[in-house]
Order: sequence, then C-alpha cells, then structure tokens
Amino acid sequence: MTRSAISTSGAPAAIGPYSQGIIAGGFLFSAGQAAMDPATGALVEGGIEPETERVMANLTAVLDAAGTSWADVVKTTIFLVDMADFATVNAIYGRFIGDPPPARSTVAVAALPKGARVEIELVARLG
Repeated sequence: MTRSAISTSGAPAAIGPYSQGIIAGGFLFSAGQAAMDPATGALVEGGIEPETERVMANLTAVLDAAGTSWADVVKTTIFLVDMADFATVNAIYGRFIGDPPPARSTVAVAALPKGARVEIELVARLG
C-alpha cells in the first residue's frame, strides 16, 4: 500500500517527525491538531473556545488539502486536558461535522504540547 503525505499552509507545520496527514487505502489519517496559528506557530490565546475554533479550522485545512470534507469524516478522537471543557468543545465541534456524525472518542490527558487544552485528530474517507 502506498502512502502520501498531505501538507498545507492552512494548518501549522509539523513540530516533529510527522505529517499533517497521510493518505492510505482510500482514507485520510490526520495528525492531531492543537490550536496553533499556522502563520505564527503560536498557540491561540483566550481559552477553550478560541482554541477549539482554531483546531477545527486547522483540521478543515487538512481536509481541504486532501480533497475531502467534514461530511466524509468517519472517526475523530478528542484529547482534553480538562473534562470540564467537554460541553464547550462539543458545541463548537458539532457545528463542523456532517450528519450522521462520525464515531468519536474523547480522552482526558495530563498535558498537550505547547500548553494546549484541546487536540483533535480524524480519519476521513476519500472520493
């Protein structure tokens, strides 16, 4: 099976040895996206709402670069530093996803890179 990397300036550049997304077997597998501004590489400020908006924008850019959309997302995983943020993240996330919503897991974690409060990764079908 061949793999091809997805790279877009609409999402933050990788800060380690990984790709923003990989296409394999008719699917896009995204890297986890935190709330980094793609232009500056800095974490957005203002709390969980602007962070979640930025995460979803970053993921949208990766989907666009792969030629797919939120309507084709089949699985997401949300990583939260504080489960008290769940309702806020869920409301913002819900504005982006298609119907039926993708399968999803939400996991509480001790910490995320660069002090982020939320990170989301996804799997989407292509074509």
